[in-house]
Amino acid sequence: MPDVKEAVVKEAGEAASVGQEKPKTAEKSPKAAKPKTRAPKIVRAKAAKPAKASASAAATVAAPVISGSTRKRYSEKERGQKLGEIQNFIKAGESVRGATKKAGISEQTYYQWKKPAAKESQSGELKDLVKLETENARLKKLLAERLRKENADLKKKLGIS
Repeated sequence: MPDVKEAVVKEAGEAASVGQEKPKTAEKSPKAAKPKTRAPKIVRAKAAKPAKASASAAATVAAPVISGSTRKRYSEKERGQKLGEIQNFIKAGESVRGATKKAGISEQTYYQWKKPAAKESQSGELKDLVKLETENARLKKLLAERLRKENADLKKKLGIS
């Protein structure tokens, strides 16, 4: 058999030198025998082109198509009521997720509404609390400074470095 292969190789070399095509060998790899599979193509339906409308066809279309969103828009008053309702659910031991679900809004909406509401609620007690906390921090710094100074004076009097 090796003689046959050598003859095919020699013929192929001669054919290539003359400018002819190489003869095909009968041997094929096992991978080439398997058919290739493809993922199915996704075919999208094309939108139908509107036909030329006659006067009678225009009369049959009575209601215009409204392309608005279906989401509900709440007024400031309604938002406050929903936030209060959710706070009551949370105080009763409900989770935020459960409370927002019962109120009929999403968690994201709840947190978006809560941001400006938290800033507005600082008008009363929360502003006073913030003011007291800043005053407390100032007094703590002042006390710490005086204690350091007093400790340094005592170390000088006692001769401790």
